[in-house]
Amino acid sequence: MSLVKLNIKGISYSQTQNGAYALILNEVEGERKLPIVIGAFEAQSIAIALEKEIKPPRPLTHDLFKNFADRFDIVVKQVIIHKLVDGVFYSSIICERDKIEEIIDARTSDAIALALRFNAPIFTYKNILDKAGIYLKFSPKEEQEEKEESIIVDEILRGDDQPAKKQEDYRAFSLQELYTMLDGAVNSEDYEKAAKIRDEISKREQK
Repeated sequence: MSLVKLNIKGISYSQTQNGAYALILNEVEGERKLPIVIGAFEAQSIAIALEKEIKPPRPLTHDLFKNFADRFDIVVKQVIIHKLVDGVFYSSIICERDKIEEIIDARTSDAIALALRFNAPIFTYKNILDKAGIYLKFSPKEEQEEKEESIIVDEILRGDDQPAKKQEDYRAFSLQELYTMLDGAVNSEDYEKAAKIRDEISKREQK
């Protein structure tokens, strides 16, 4: 079976399900996207790795694993999403130490959080992408694409009875207020909030 390389597009949150997130992976040589439902902690850890400007005051679990691996000369070479059963993705972490390769089973969210920290490529098999990959409707507006992604999360999780989570609107705050809020969120280790504030800052600075 042929492998397909994936890039991380970002994390989308559910508009209706409390604490529900989806990691959106892009097909490198194609237009399909692979949404993978992940938990809030894993979403936070991945968001921290994506947001280079946010530095946690203490290492998160995946940072600790990276530090441990570095100390003992263990390198994560690649991550492969190798199986999809009943909507659950299964992954393997390909590691190397002293030129000896080992394959370690892992949850996909953990595997990708580590792949980010090791700058390791992420792959899946073509048949998995054929089965679970989706095409988003083309839209030149980033906000529309984000809306479509959040709808995907809701559709994947449809049937759950969790209450809706209110999303805070940061557009009303000034840049200076946002930077102050960002510092506060990082210091209190609320990295989910910090990532959202950083997104709003980035949008304004790009204009």
